[in-house]
Amino acid sequence: MSSPPNKGRPLTTTEGFICGGFAACIAVTVSNPAEVAKTRLQLQGELAKGGVQKVYKNVFDVVSKTWRHEGIRGIQRGLPPAYAYQILLNGSRLGFYEPFRRTLNSFIGRSPTDQLPATSIIAGAASGAVGASFGNPLFLIKARMQAYSPALPVGTQHYYKSSIDALSTIYRAEGPRGLVRGIDAAILRTSMGSSVQLPSYNFTKNQIIKRGLLPADSVWTFLASSSVSGFCVLVVMQPADTALTRVYNQPTKLLPDGRQVGALYKNPIDCLWKTFKTEGVKGWYKGSTAHFFRIAPHTIITLTANDIIINLYKTMRHENL
Repeated sequence: MSSPPNKGRPLTTTEGFICGGFAACIAVTVSNPAEVAKTRLQLQGELAKGGVQKVYKNVFDVVSKTWRHEGIRGIQRGLPPAYAYQILLNGSRLGFYEPFRRTLNSFIGRSPTDQLPATSIIAGAASGAVGASFGNPLFLIKARMQAYSPALPVGTQHYYKSSIDALSTIYRAEGPRGLVRGIDAAILRTSMGSSVQLPSYNFTKNQIIKRGLLPADSVWTFLASSSVSGFCVLVVMQPADTALTRVYNQPTKLLPDGRQVGALYKNPIDCLWKTFKTEGVKGWYKGSTAHFFRIAPHTIITLTANDIIINLYKTMRHENL
Protein backbone atom coordinates (compact mmCIF):
# COMPACT_ATOMS: atom_id res chain seq x y z
CA MET A 1 0.00 0.00 0.00
CA SER A 2 1.37 3.40 -0.93
CA SER A 3 1.92 6.08 1.72
CA PRO A 4 -0.71 8.80 2.03
CA PRO A 5 0.35 11.88 0.04
CA ASN A 6 0.64 14.23 3.01
CA LYS A 7 2.60 11.75 5.07
CA GLY A 8 5.13 11.45 2.26
CA ARG A 9 5.52 15.23 1.81
CA PRO A 10 9.11 16.35 2.46
CA LEU A 11 9.67 18.27 5.69
CA THR A 12 9.88 22.03 5.51
CA THR A 13 13.21 23.66 6.44
CA THR A 14 11.80 24.63 9.85
CA GLU A 15 10.52 21.10 10.52
CA GLY A 16 13.85 19.61 9.48
CA PHE A 17 15.73 22.13 11.66
CA ILE A 18 13.72 21.23 14.77
CA CYS A 19 13.92 17.46 14.23
CA GLY A 20 17.67 17.62 13.51
CA GLY A 21 18.39 19.79 16.53
CA PHE A 22 16.45 17.50 18.87
CA ALA A 23 18.24 14.40 17.53
CA ALA A 24 21.64 16.07 18.00
CA CYS A 25 20.87 16.99 21.63
CA ILE A 26 20.19 13.33 22.39
CA ALA A 27 23.49 12.38 20.79
CA VAL A 28 25.66 15.02 22.48
CA THR A 29 24.58 13.87 25.94
CA VAL A 30 26.29 10.55 25.17
CA SER A 31 29.28 11.88 23.20
CA ASN A 32 30.28 14.88 25.35
CA PRO A 33 32.67 12.98 27.70
CA ALA A 34 34.66 11.78 24.67
CA GLU A 35 34.63 15.36 23.36
CA VAL A 36 36.16 16.57 26.63
CA ALA A 37 38.86 13.89 26.33
CA LYS A 38 39.51 14.76 22.68
CA THR A 39 39.88 18.47 23.45
CA ARG A 40 42.41 17.88 26.22
CA LEU A 41 44.44 15.40 24.17
CA GLN A 42 44.56 17.84 21.24
CA LEU A 43 45.97 20.56 23.52
CA GLN A 44 48.47 18.31 25.30
CA GLY A 45 52.03 19.09 24.14
CA GLU A 46 50.83 21.98 21.96
CA LEU A 47 53.69 23.28 19.74
CA ALA A 48 56.21 21.25 21.72
CA LYS A 49 58.70 18.80 20.28
CA GLY A 50 59.23 15.30 21.71
CA GLY A 51 60.18 14.62 25.30
CA VAL A 52 57.34 16.56 26.94
CA GLN A 53 55.84 14.78 29.94
CA LYS A 54 52.26 13.76 29.21
CA VAL A 55 49.46 14.49 31.65
CA TYR A 56 47.15 12.03 29.88
CA LYS A 57 48.10 8.75 28.20
CA ASN A 58 44.98 8.14 26.13
CA VAL A 59 41.23 8.72 25.98
CA PHE A 60 40.51 6.23 28.77
CA ASP A 61 43.13 7.84 30.99
CA VAL A 62 41.57 11.29 30.42
CA VAL A 63 38.09 10.06 31.33
CA SER A 64 39.39 8.14 34.37
CA LYS A 65 41.47 11.01 35.76
CA THR A 66 38.80 13.60 35.02
CA TRP A 67 36.15 11.51 36.79
CA ARG A 68 38.46 10.94 39.75
CA HIS A 69 39.45 14.61 40.18
CA GLU A 70 36.44 16.51 38.83
CA GLY A 71 33.49 14.11 39.00
CA ILE A 72 30.49 14.14 36.66
CA ARG A 73 30.82 17.91 36.18
CA GLY A 74 34.30 17.34 34.82
CA ILE A 75 33.45 14.74 32.21
CA GLN A 76 30.39 16.74 31.14
CA ARG A 77 32.10 20.13 31.02
CA GLY A 78 30.66 22.38 28.35
CA LEU A 79 27.41 20.42 28.04
CA PRO A 80 24.98 23.40 28.23
CA PRO A 81 26.64 25.33 25.35
CA ALA A 82 27.04 21.97 23.55
CA TYR A 83 23.25 21.56 23.57
CA ALA A 84 22.70 25.04 22.18
CA TYR A 85 25.46 24.55 19.60
CA GLN A 86 24.07 21.22 18.44
CA ILE A 87 20.62 22.74 17.93
CA LEU A 88 22.11 25.44 15.72
CA LEU A 89 24.69 23.27 13.94
CA ASN A 90 22.78 20.07 13.30
CA GLY A 91 19.47 21.84 13.02
CA SER A 92 21.07 23.75 10.15
CA ARG A 93 23.04 20.80 8.79
CA LEU A 94 20.11 18.39 8.77
CA GLY A 95 17.43 21.01 8.12
CA PHE A 96 19.07 22.88 5.22
CA TYR A 97 20.76 19.90 3.55
CA GLU A 98 17.74 18.64 1.59
CA PRO A 99 16.53 22.10 0.49
CA PHE A 100 20.07 22.97 -0.66
CA ARG A 101 20.50 19.64 -2.47
CA ARG A 102 17.11 19.81 -4.18
CA THR A 103 17.72 23.42 -5.26
CA LEU A 104 21.12 22.52 -6.71
CA ASN A 105 19.63 19.56 -8.56
CA SER A 106 16.90 21.77 -10.04
CA PHE A 107 19.47 24.41 -10.98
CA ILE A 108 21.39 21.93 -13.17
CA GLY A 109 18.19 20.49 -14.63
CA ARG A 110 18.02 17.26 -12.65
CA SER A 111 15.18 15.84 -10.58
CA PRO A 112 15.21 17.04 -6.94
CA THR A 113 15.01 13.41 -5.82
CA ASP A 114 18.20 12.33 -7.65
CA GLN A 115 21.08 11.51 -5.28
CA LEU A 116 24.02 13.09 -7.13
CA PRO A 117 27.47 12.93 -5.48
CA ALA A 118 28.47 16.48 -6.51
CA THR A 119 25.32 18.27 -5.37
CA SER A 120 25.15 16.14 -2.22
CA ILE A 121 28.71 17.09 -1.20
CA ILE A 122 28.18 20.78 -1.99
CA ALA A 123 24.87 20.83 -0.11
CA GLY A 124 26.46 19.07 2.86
CA ALA A 125 29.37 21.53 2.99
CA ALA A 126 27.09 24.55 2.57
CA SER A 127 24.62 23.48 5.26
CA GLY A 128 27.54 22.73 7.60
CA ALA A 129 29.06 26.17 6.96
CA VAL A 130 25.73 27.83 7.82
CA GLY A 131 25.48 25.88 11.08
CA ALA A 132 29.11 26.55 12.01
CA SER A 133 28.64 30.29 11.46
CA PHE A 134 25.49 30.43 13.59
CA GLY A 135 27.00 28.37 16.39
CA ASN A 136 30.57 29.71 16.47
CA PRO A 137 30.36 31.63 19.80
CA LEU A 138 28.86 28.55 21.48
CA PHE A 139 31.54 26.20 20.13
CA LEU A 140 34.19 28.69 21.25
CA ILE A 141 33.06 28.70 24.90
CA LYS A 142 32.35 24.96 24.81
CA ALA A 143 35.94 24.21 23.75
CA ARG A 144 37.37 26.50 26.42
CA MET A 145 35.16 25.03 29.14
CA GLN A 146 36.12 21.48 28.14
CA ALA A 147 39.82 22.36 28.19
CA TYR A 148 39.64 23.81 31.69
CA SER A 149 40.76 21.52 34.52
CA PRO A 150 41.51 22.71 38.06
CA ALA A 151 43.39 19.47 38.75
CA LEU A 152 45.29 18.46 35.59
CA PRO A 153 45.46 21.43 33.20
CA VAL A 154 46.75 21.22 29.63
CA GLY A 155 46.92 24.14 27.19
CA THR A 156 45.73 27.65 27.97
CA GLN A 157 43.17 27.67 30.79
CA HIS A 158 40.00 29.77 30.69
CA TYR A 159 37.70 29.64 33.72
CA TYR A 160 34.06 30.67 33.34
CA LYS A 161 31.25 30.28 35.88
CA SER A 162 28.65 29.58 33.19
CA SER A 163 27.93 29.98 29.49
CA ILE A 164 26.51 33.47 30.05
CA ASP A 165 29.59 34.41 32.08
CA ALA A 166 31.81 33.09 29.28
CA LEU A 167 30.03 35.09 26.57
CA SER A 168 29.99 38.29 28.64
CA THR A 169 33.64 37.90 29.72
CA ILE A 170 34.83 37.42 26.14
CA TYR A 171 32.68 40.31 24.91
CA ARG A 172 33.99 42.68 27.60
CA ALA A 173 37.61 41.74 26.94
CA GLU A 174 37.60 41.47 23.15
CA GLY A 175 34.34 42.95 21.89
CA PRO A 176 32.23 41.34 19.13
CA ARG A 177 35.37 40.13 17.34
CA GLY A 178 36.12 37.88 20.29
CA LEU A 179 32.84 36.00 19.84
CA VAL A 180 33.58 35.22 16.20
CA ARG A 181 37.18 34.19 16.88
CA GLY A 182 38.02 31.05 14.94
CA ILE A 183 34.97 31.22 12.68
CA ASP A 184 37.18 30.46 9.66
CA ALA A 185 38.44 27.32 11.42
CA ALA A 186 34.87 26.38 12.38
CA ILE A 187 33.64 26.73 8.80
CA LEU A 188 36.62 24.71 7.49
CA ARG A 189 36.11 21.92 10.03
CA THR A 190 32.35 21.68 9.74
CA SER A 191 32.24 22.03 5.97
CA MET A 192 34.73 19.18 5.61
CA GLY A 193 32.77 16.95 7.98
CA SER A 194 29.36 17.88 6.59
CA SER A 195 30.51 17.39 2.99
CA VAL A 196 30.74 13.64 3.65
CA GLN A 197 28.37 13.04 6.58
CA LEU A 198 24.95 13.07 4.91
CA PRO A 199 26.13 12.05 1.41
CA SER A 200 27.89 8.94 2.80
CA TYR A 201 24.90 8.20 5.06
CA ASN A 202 22.34 8.49 2.25
CA PHE A 203 24.54 6.57 -0.22
CA THR A 204 25.04 3.69 2.22
CA LYS A 205 21.35 3.59 3.16
CA ASN A 206 20.27 3.61 -0.50
CA GLN A 207 22.69 0.77 -1.31
CA ILE A 208 21.45 -1.31 1.63
CA ILE A 209 17.83 -0.83 0.54
CA LYS A 210 18.51 -1.26 -3.19
CA ARG A 211 20.36 -4.55 -2.63
CA GLY A 212 17.62 -5.84 -0.35
CA LEU A 213 19.94 -6.26 2.63
CA LEU A 214 17.60 -4.53 5.09
CA PRO A 215 14.21 -2.81 4.93
CA ALA A 216 14.07 0.95 4.45
CA ASP A 217 12.44 1.68 7.81
CA SER A 218 14.63 -0.67 9.87
CA VAL A 219 16.64 0.77 12.78
CA TRP A 220 19.47 -1.56 11.67
CA THR A 221 19.52 0.23 8.31
CA PHE A 222 19.91 3.57 10.11
CA LEU A 223 22.62 2.18 12.40
CA ALA A 224 24.68 0.62 9.58
CA SER A 225 24.43 3.75 7.42
CA SER A 226 25.36 6.12 10.23
CA SER A 227 28.32 3.92 11.26
CA VAL A 228 29.82 4.25 7.78
CA SER A 229 29.08 7.97 7.84
CA GLY A 230 30.83 8.42 11.20
CA PHE A 231 34.02 6.78 9.92
CA CYS A 232 34.05 8.98 6.80
CA VAL A 233 33.60 12.13 8.90
CA LEU A 234 36.46 11.18 11.22
CA VAL A 235 38.95 10.59 8.39
CA VAL A 236 38.12 13.84 6.60
CA MET A 237 37.63 16.18 9.57
CA GLN A 238 40.32 15.30 12.14
CA PRO A 239 43.14 17.73 11.13
CA ALA A 240 40.70 20.64 10.86
CA ASP A 241 39.16 19.66 14.19
CA THR A 242 42.56 19.81 15.91
CA ALA A 243 43.20 23.23 14.34
CA LEU A 244 39.81 24.47 15.53
CA THR A 245 40.40 23.38 19.13
CA ARG A 246 43.79 25.10 19.25
CA VAL A 247 42.67 28.31 17.54
CA TYR A 248 39.73 28.62 19.92
CA ASN A 249 41.73 27.90 23.06
CA GLN A 250 44.87 29.95 22.31
CA PRO A 251 45.73 32.98 24.48
CA THR A 252 45.32 36.45 22.97
CA LYS A 253 47.55 39.51 22.81
CA LEU A 254 46.77 43.21 22.44
CA LEU A 255 48.13 44.99 19.36
CA PRO A 256 49.10 48.71 19.36
CA ASP A 257 45.92 49.51 17.41
CA GLY A 258 43.82 48.03 20.23
CA ARG A 259 42.89 44.77 18.50
CA GLN A 260 42.98 41.45 20.36
CA VAL A 261 44.51 38.70 18.21
CA GLY A 262 45.58 35.13 18.74
CA ALA A 263 49.02 34.86 20.34
CA LEU A 264 49.92 31.53 18.68
CA TYR A 265 48.05 31.24 15.39
CA LYS A 266 46.82 33.67 12.72
CA ASN A 267 44.28 31.27 11.21
CA PRO A 268 43.60 27.51 10.91
CA ILE A 269 46.09 27.05 8.04
CA ASP A 270 48.80 28.73 10.12
CA CYS A 271 47.88 26.43 13.01
CA LEU A 272 48.12 23.30 10.84
CA TRP A 273 51.50 24.44 9.47
CA LYS A 274 53.00 25.27 12.88
CA THR A 275 51.64 22.01 14.33
CA PHE A 276 53.21 20.08 11.45
CA LYS A 277 56.61 21.81 11.88
CA THR A 278 56.86 21.10 15.61
CA GLU A 279 54.84 17.92 16.10
CA GLY A 280 54.69 16.33 12.65
CA VAL A 281 51.61 14.77 11.03
CA LYS A 282 50.90 12.98 14.33
CA GLY A 283 50.16 16.40 15.81
CA TRP A 284 47.22 16.79 13.41
CA TYR A 285 45.79 13.49 14.59
CA LYS A 286 46.19 13.97 18.33
CA GLY A 287 43.06 12.79 20.06
CA SER A 288 41.89 10.84 17.01
CA THR A 289 40.98 7.80 19.12
CA ALA A 290 38.97 10.03 21.43
CA HIS A 291 37.50 11.68 18.36
CA PHE A 292 36.38 8.27 17.09
CA PHE A 293 34.71 7.50 20.42
CA ARG A 294 33.01 10.87 20.13
CA ILE A 295 32.10 10.99 16.44
CA ALA A 296 30.99 7.35 16.05
CA PRO A 297 28.22 7.32 18.69
CA HIS A 298 27.38 10.97 17.99
CA THR A 299 26.88 10.36 14.27
CA ILE A 300 25.08 7.06 14.81
CA ILE A 301 22.70 8.48 17.41
CA THR A 302 22.13 11.78 15.57
CA LEU A 303 21.33 10.26 12.18
CA THR A 304 19.42 7.28 13.57
CA ALA A 305 17.42 9.46 15.98
CA ASN A 306 16.82 11.98 13.20
CA ASP A 307 15.29 9.33 10.94
CA ILE A 308 13.19 7.91 13.78
CA ILE A 309 12.01 11.38 14.89
CA ILE A 310 11.16 12.38 11.30
CA ASN A 311 9.15 9.17 10.79
CA LEU A 312 7.30 9.68 14.08
CA TYR A 313 6.63 13.31 13.21
CA LYS A 314 5.30 12.42 9.75
CA THR A 315 3.02 9.79 11.30
CA MET A 316 1.71 12.27 13.86
CA ARG A 317 1.29 14.93 11.18
CA HIS A 318 -0.74 12.53 9.02
CA GLU A 319 -2.93 11.40 11.93
CA ASN A 320 -3.76 15.00 12.77
CA LEU A 321 -4.96 15.82 9.25
